[in-house]
Amino acid sequence: MVLLRRTLIAAALAGSLFAQAEPVTPGAVAGHYANLVHAGYLDSIQSAKAMQTSIEAFLAAPSEDTLKAARQSWIAAREYYGQTEAFRFYGGPIDAEDGPEGRMNAWPMDEAYVDYVQGKPKAGLINNAKVKITREVLVAANEKGGEENISTGWHAIEFLLWGQDLSADGPGARPASDFVDGGKPNAERRRTYLKIVTQLLVDDLESVAKAWEPNANNYRSKFVADDASIQKMLTGLGALSRGELAGERMEVALASKSQEDEHSCFSDNTHRDIVNNAKGIQNVWEGHYKRADGSELSGPSLRELVAGKDAKVADKTSTDIANSLKLAEAIQPPFDREILGKNSAPGRKRVRAVIDALKLQANDLVQAAKVLGIKNLNTKV
Repeated sequence: MVLLRRTLIAAALAGSLFAQAEPVTPGAVAGHYANLVHAGYLDSIQSAKAMQTSIEAFLAAPSEDTLKAARQSWIAAREYYGQTEAFRFYGGPIDAEDGPEGRMNAWPMDEAYVDYVQGKPKAGLINNAKVKITREVLVAANEKGGEENISTGWHAIEFLLWGQDLSADGPGARPASDFVDGGKPNAERRRTYLKIVTQLLVDDLESVAKAWEPNANNYRSKFVADDASIQKMLTGLGALSRGELAGERMEVALASKSQEDEHSCFSDNTHRDIVNNAKGIQNVWEGHYKRADGSELSGPSLRELVAGKDAKVADKTSTDIANSLKLAEAIQPPFDREILGKNSAPGRKRVRAVIDALKLQANDLVQAAKVLGIKNLNTKV
């Protein structure tokens, strides 16, 4: 009996090891990716709704304390949205031709298009009495007449909460009195504007999440069954790594040394935008995501899929992605100070190190794609 028991146990262990050794499939990787995407957007919705609650409390009783709380909630919500940007750049629900991304996160923003700025006290839609402040009007106004004419989304909300960043070493300092009747002109219109664009952002996030809901006839159901889904995933990571994050969001600002070219310039939150974008890339590559409630999702990943064919390429990609994130976390806020000075300045060297690391990981992702038989991976936006 003892010998038989040992034999059965040995057979069970062998079977377990055999099962663990089975390579992951593209379908399993795409299915787990869909889980990560849905979870990421649910966390972004939750944090955006918490922001909305803080903003509504501020609008109901404008004060420096309620304004501070609203600002903190915006920063907290960006932590989750930033990670979802790894789900872009392949024509998915968020940035398809009719997708809402341009309403949600477009930048850089000409702040004078929305409200007063230094030297132009009557600038912006808010101060133009001929413009009705309605949802339909603000949606139609977004990017009307120019890409920098941003009227909605994260950065319109950011500008309304912080105002222009006129400080050399800090964020904008819009006073709460801008939203108090009898204070700054058009306070009621300013309150209405902020309330509308905040609700619009929540609604757009919910529409994208719905497209990724499980057990529904939606984009997700088509994605997990699509033979091209792995290519789309890698395209998203490559384009965010090289064209968008290393290029548009960092290299442009490093070259211009201009605050106007940083992502979240009013709040001085750009350094966290960079970190969370880099973290989002790692989430997808490794098939792992830590949710807002502390729970963790792990499953079949691109790394495992590539490792099944070329472990060296998979390991190098993982190492380089982790290094990019580490270097991003070393950027010291505010970002608009990091980019100043000569190329030998410590801040510029820190930013350049992240750019170079992101370019390297983009090349890794191209090689990973080739391992999987994908010959032309587009890493440009």
